[in-house]
Amino acid sequence: MKQNNKMQLPEALRSYFWDVKFEDLKIKKHAFLIIKRVLDRGNLTDIRWLIRTYGKEEIIKVVIQTKDLARPTANFWADIFGLNKNQIACLQKPYSPIHFGLSS
Repeated sequence: MKQNNKMQLPEALRSYFWDVKFEDLKIKKHAFLIIKRVLDRGNLTDIRWLIRTYGKEEIIKVVIQTKDLARPTANFWADIFGLNKNQIACLQKPYSPIHFGLSS
């Protein structure tokens, strides 16, 4: 991680964290959540901040490990970073798919 933990999150990111107290988020302590949300919902300015703050290696770790990025987001970042999609957790088939409709 490139920046220290005393740095504040940009106010522009507040809307991505509707479900947590924004003021309590710490850049280092909550890195996984912050990276995941910004990758999934952020605009170009937000992504630039993310890369400056955490670096590509830290972001790649999140893309590979998280199981709850949107599939289009995971595919996009896999392509951007040249990652093997077979190694990305959220792109793998779930252990027990949920069936809906007549088959449930």
